[in-house]
Amino acid sequence: MNNTISPEKTSWMLVSPLAFILGLFLVLPILIIIMVSFWDYNEYNFFPAFISENYDYLLTSKVTLDTYLKTFKFMILVWFFCTFIGFTVAYFLAFHVRTLPMQIALFLLCTIPFWTSNIIRMISWIPFLGRNGIANSTLISAGIIDQPLEWLLFSDFAVVLAFVHLFSLFMVVPVFNTMMRIDKSLIEAARDAGASGFQILTNVIIPLSKPGIMIGSIFVVTLVMGDFITVRFMSGGQSTSVGRVISNEIGLLQYPAAAASAVVLLITVLIMITIMMRFVDIRKEL
Repeated sequence: MNNTISPEKTSWMLVSPLAFILGLFLVLPILIIIMVSFWDYNEYNFFPAFISENYDYLLTSKVTLDTYLKTFKFMILVWFFCTFIGFTVAYFLAFHVRTLPMQIALFLLCTIPFWTSNIIRMISWIPFLGRNGIANSTLISAGIIDQPLEWLLFSDFAVVLAFVHLFSLFMVVPVFNTMMRIDKSLIEAARDAGASGFQILTNVIIPLSKPGIMIGSIFVVTLVMGDFITVRFMSGGQSTSVGRVISNEIGLLQYPAAAASAVVLLITVLIMITIMMRFVDIRKEL
């Protein structure tokens, strides 16, 4: 009697534990959110139903459009600055630091601020940017300004600054990982062919670094789009985002409306990630 297990059954047995975990902790919660998004609610409770009012209001409200535009504004600015900082830091570590121990040491140095809570790192900007904070006091002492700059804190500037501080490492790591895989002989060949440093950067390093930039972009985009606490604290309640709207709806016990907002946000982020993945095959980096 043949007791051997076929390769197909073996494959299913190997995949089934992971599929069960993903289904239980990823697919099932998303399905529950989608289901609740069609429920009805009042001031005190929410209850099963099948209505489309939650989506009707969400997709036709000018407030929703303004909120998404504000969130996209934050996302684009944060992505730009994180990409610039992440690429610059990764380029320095990969091509200007010659020894591996020094690369590791400097890379760990970049991660030190990220060993603390996001909330602590975010709040640390408040005494620095405040009206009587270090930044304004220094500028006034230097004679650069005559009175404190009000827009440094509790503004869109403060929100973007905090976002960049919080999420820049998510761009540094994948870009640095990609640059370390670049064959140095390609750079030497370009240099021997008479290419300038700028030409090597634009024609060799940047094209080969696109997978890392794209992976970092996915991290930054998803984190900014779903964040709510940074906008709340750093804007002083004067700005908003999609994540903050969802947080407010949950605080008001409007769970079906919050679920509908979460579904629309999820679809929006998935569309953005799909578009980004069409520009480069990031599976080579995974």
